[in-house]
Amino acid sequence: MAYVRAENGQQTPAQSQSVVRHPVTEFAATSVALAAGIVLLTMLMPAVGPVPGGVALACFATGAMVSGRALQRSYPHAHLGVCNAITLARLALTMALAGPLVAGVGPSWVVFSVALVALALDGIDGWFARRHGNASAFGARFDMEVDSALALILAISAATTGVVGPAAILLGVPRYLFASGGWFFPWMRRDLPERFSRKLVCVAQLAALIALQAPILPEAVALPLVPLVLAMIAWSFAVDLLWLWRHRR
Repeated sequence: MAYVRAENGQQTPAQSQSVVRHPVTEFAATSVALAAGIVLLTMLMPAVGPVPGGVALACFATGAMVSGRALQRSYPHAHLGVCNAITLARLALTMALAGPLVAGVGPSWVVFSVALVALALDGIDGWFARRHGNASAFGARFDMEVDSALALILAISAATTGVVGPAAILLGVPRYLFASGGWFFPWMRRDLPERFSRKLVCVAQLAALIALQAPILPEAVALPLVPLVLAMIAWSFAVDLLWLWRHRR
């Protein structure tokens, strides 16, 4: 079927298709579909009632709106791409975990499984971005913020219901402390170079937090896990801070 612009100025199928495929429109449509998925997922979670489920949905809506605005401002490609749709799905899975958190659900296989899927999808989005030519600063930042949100929710869950106690919260806040430092020290706002060890530490951080959600994790393993991973995070941030200090203007 050929698509041409009508002489009377009315929108043709070609124009309609281009509108539907606009990245912001795609982002909004995917968000709506994922919001429905969150409702279904939280309904299937044990002990998660309407109020915690509503909190999870509200958290996703907020995250999606903030991310959508950032996409509208700086995304350079004509289509959303599978990569960003996967990252958006990771955001939905992450915010779905706010339901069990609000409900006070302790370590459970449901939380463990949802978080594990969210972690497993990390990296796949980057692969799709490189393969399909949709890599962007927005996508990299979006992926990082979803990782940070997942770490924070899991850390609060482990700190409030797990065996390790409040110390677990330390595994979820370093990224936000680092970002806050940029408000006071402008030299910390510089873009950092790619570093494989940083990604490795991030995976270790999330893997440890997910492990703390497992009901069968022995206390003898859970208790030393937090300081071990925290030392890795501290080292990684120290390396970044040293680089930023040496390249300050």
